Amino acid sequence: MKLTKLFREFFENEQASGVVLILCAVTSIAITNSSLGDAFLGLWHTYIGFETGGVHLKLSLEHWINDGLMAIFFLLIGLEIEREIYAGELSDKRSAALPIFAALGGMIVPASIYFLFNRGTDTISGVGIPMATDIAFALGILSLLGNRVPPSLKVFLAALAIVDDLGAIIIIALFYTKDFSLLYFALSGVMFALLLVLNRLKVSNLAFYLIPGAVMWYFMLESGVHATVAGVLLAFAIPFGDGSSASPSYKLQHFLHKPVAFLIMPIFALANTSIVLSDAWVDGLLTVSGLGIIVGLLVGKPLGIFLFSMLGVKLGVSQIPHTLTRKHIIGIGFLGGIGFTMSIFITLLAFADPALVQAAKIAILFGSFFAGVTGFMILRSIKPSPASTLQAT
Repeated sequence: MKLTKLFREFFENEQASGVVLILCAVTSIAITNSSLGDAFLGLWHTYIGFETGGVHLKLSLEHWINDGLMAIFFLLIGLEIEREIYAGELSDKRSAALPIFAALGGMIVPASIYFLFNRGTDTISGVGIPMATDIAFALGILSLLGNRVPPSLKVFLAALAIVDDLGAIIIIALFYTKDFSLLYFALSGVMFALLLVLNRLKVSNLAFYLIPGAVMWYFMLESGVHATVAGVLLAFAIPFGDGSSASPSYKLQHFLHKPVAFLIMPIFALANTSIVLSDAWVDGLLTVSGLGIIVGLLVGKPLGIFLFSMLGVKLGVSQIPHTLTRKHIIGIGFLGGIGFTMSIFITLLAFADPALVQAAKIAILFGSFFAGVTGFMILRSIKPSPASTLQAT
């Protein structure tokens, strides 16, 4: 299976970004629990911005990261989803069916497990936390296996994670909206319509999309719908064309890869893994919320991904590539249990209580770590076929 140049670039950036994210998370936790902890935590609550002419745009540094920089992250995710739909793994219905079924199972089963643990409690709003897969970490761990895994497995994981992210975006837009303003939401809709008109007129200058896109982001922020949704909408408004290196979509996607992988996501990790490890931090793992997250990631993700993948095959709407086995699907299912970035992001939207947020973050790290290790060990135990090794070189 020949990998495209853009996919190779995406995969290589994501695998390196996974290592950087691990270092940032460890660094953040270490500083938070040192003598510099108070100053480090205070840094993220420093307010930056302005208020003028009726425009209020003064946010804490943490909010600028989570609402602003992460909108750029979602813009890149949107561009990747668009490319997969038009020219990638999701462009062929039969090939797309397997990762789509897998992703659906990887969202439904973990969410159901969390619901069973938390039904009737104040933490039920965290049902979306174990649904997400962290592309960077998952691909980073897969990369450690080198030529032991066939290229088709890398494509399957990337497509699964992208569909998973799309699901997370929909969940955020539908269920994590606060203080909704119809006026600002309508204004953001007008800006999106303007972008679509520019697309239909075949305007190719990116400035004509990015500037109105920034305005749409502001309106979305004020509407109560999470501002990062604007990043995805902008991605689908930017012309894809023939998908070549000359298309606006390709140019922007190519430009954003490294800044997102090596600047935005590491900053997000530093700001959002600042976890205070008190003497009773283990107790957070044993709460209904903590257990729902851990079991959802460690059991629900691989179970859902495997069962729904087999369901798609059984129904005859999808097929497992000849270079893959059921054991590969199980291994990928566990790698899908690495939540981290998206899970932490949803945690910040789901909970207002700092204690709940801290406990959820610890559960996410715990569940993600053991899911990643398990997936790595399963995939490492599979003997690579000569054909797979040849294709990977």
